[in-house]
Amino acid sequence: MTTSDEAFAPLPSGVELCYQTFGEASGEPLLLVMGLGGPMTWWPDALCRMLAEAGFYVVRYDNRDIGRSSRMSGQVGVGTLARALLGRATSAPYSIDDLAQDALGLMDHLGLDSAHVVGVSMGGMVAQTMALTAPQRVRSLTSIMSTTGHRRVGWQSPALLTTLRASRGPGKQAYVERSVVVWGLIGSPGFRQPEEELRDRAGATWERGIDDAGVRRQALAVLTQPDRTPRLGSLQMPTLVMHGLDDRMVHVSGGRATARAIRGAELVVIPGWGHDLPEALYPTFVRWISRTAERALSAR
Repeated sequence: MTTSDEAFAPLPSGVELCYQTFGEASGEPLLLVMGLGGPMTWWPDALCRMLAEAGFYVVRYDNRDIGRSSRMSGQVGVGTLARALLGRATSAPYSIDDLAQDALGLMDHLGLDSAHVVGVSMGGMVAQTMALTAPQRVRSLTSIMSTTGHRRVGWQSPALLTTLRASRGPGKQAYVERSVVVWGLIGSPGFRQPEEELRDRAGATWERGIDDAGVRRQALAVLTQPDRTPRLGSLQMPTLVMHGLDDRMVHVSGGRATARAIRGAELVVIPGWGHDLPEALYPTFVRWISRTAERALSAR
């Protein structure tokens, strides 16, 4: 199995995305889209290798404003996020649609006319938007622990608000300590990750490049996204929706609503799974993503 070095894709918009591939270019192309505040390395190497071994040409990348991809401009304060959370009209530096165009631009750079697209959390919103914007370019769609944009589904547990809104001190150690607390709250109660692993991942994330202003810009894109529910009914590609029954960050109602909105979508709900990608579930992810890709191949 081949794993490429990290490379950069300059897009016509001026954004530059850092990306990496796993597997042979002759495999079925699979684009992995990460969520809010997460670099591409939050798609674990082991999971990417398993997907490559299943026959996929795997592409993961840093969204704009995270990791080694371009940093954008525009200040987003707590007050702006609060207004958006309340549903008030708010101007955002960029949108979920812009993030979807980034992903399509990366596909152009790689010479991929179409791909299987898998998105997690905010990445699921981006993946859904890609499918709506350019359905001919999405062979199959997998939306993981995500939602439709409708405000009455996929809500965040009120118990998280105080922790998520609390400020943290400067520096790497403060980021690591805050990360351990957050993942302890939103991680999978049925598939607990050792604290040492959480600390190692947080440290690596900090070293890769974390930008609080960029994360706030991403968060505002999420809060100002439209309700895609009516449009999702037009999608015809094979679709998989996966969600944890114990997700406190995006309630399982978001996954259920997504599956209801897309004709023929398969819904997989897993007890004990929260808002992370636990190692114990890697074989499950690979099996269901492969099954969805096979549905697309059969249709073609």
